Amino acid sequence: QVQLVESEGGLVQAGGSLRLSCAASIRTVGTYAMGWFRQGPGKEREFVAAITWNGGSTYYADFVKGRFTISRESNKNTVYLQMNTLKPEDTAVYYCAADRSIGDTRRNPDYWGQGTQVTVSS
Repeated sequence: QVQLVESEGGLVQAGGSLRLSCAASIRTVGTYAMGWFRQGPGKEREFVAAITWNGGSTYYADFVKGRFTISRESNKNTVYLQMNTLKPEDTAVYYCAADRSIGDTRRNPDYWGQGTQVTVSS
């Protein structure tokens, strides 16, 4: 069982930056792909970004390309989401996710964090 704990989100002005982190409970998560999803008010949860187990490949939703960066530590049990040039439409609950398969991490991962609120004011 993999437990994922996100850092606290926050309130930021449009154009600002915020970094989220997600710590996994076990070291063997180093063999897992990890990712981020979000769910905005009145919207369905959507994929944001994912990274392979070794950090060799990253994937992004079109609406965050060039603004968000996913990375993971060399010990591989912490993943980050650096969010720059934030927009009000980025307001959402952000969820960390993990799965053994990078494909499933991008679509329907096995493990989820509890979510953290990010609010971007205009």
